[in-house]
Amino acid sequence: MGTFIGLQFGMSGTGAISEQYAMCIVLFVCVYVAGFAWSWGPMGWLIPSEIYPLAVRTAAMSVTVAVNMFFTAFIGQIFLTLLCHLRFGLFYFFGGWVLLMTLFIAMLLPETKNVPVEEMAHIWKKHWFWRKFVVDTSSDARSAEMRKRIALEMS
Repeated sequence: MGTFIGLQFGMSGTGAISEQYAMCIVLFVCVYVAGFAWSWGPMGWLIPSEIYPLAVRTAAMSVTVAVNMFFTAFIGQIFLTLLCHLRFGLFYFFGGWVLLMTLFIAMLLPETKNVPVEEMAHIWKKHWFWRKFVVDTSSDARSAEMRKRIALEMS
């Protein structure tokens, strides 16, 4: 879509297009919006609802909703400015973000298929990247940590 607009208007952003060309661009915009609504649009709500352990789910979802609404408002405020400055490159800008989101999901989020919500804390503890950031609060881990502290104090 960015290429079609760029070919027609160039870097100046001025020009005229035929009615058929304009209808084609509007059709592509509609296909993009529909594709986003059926794929990435709900992900901002679906993924957080699946990945948070029960102990923090309520607080984490409220933070997720607040951040989601903040960035939605932020993008709404800067969209026209970005459009004026980036012109047809704005479509490549958002396409780049979709690519980054896809890489993040593919590389950094664990699979949650057939995983009960109660087991999500365990999934985070086993994940190759996130296990560095998850504190083990099980009673066995606390007992082992307490034994280590006592041993250090006695030596």
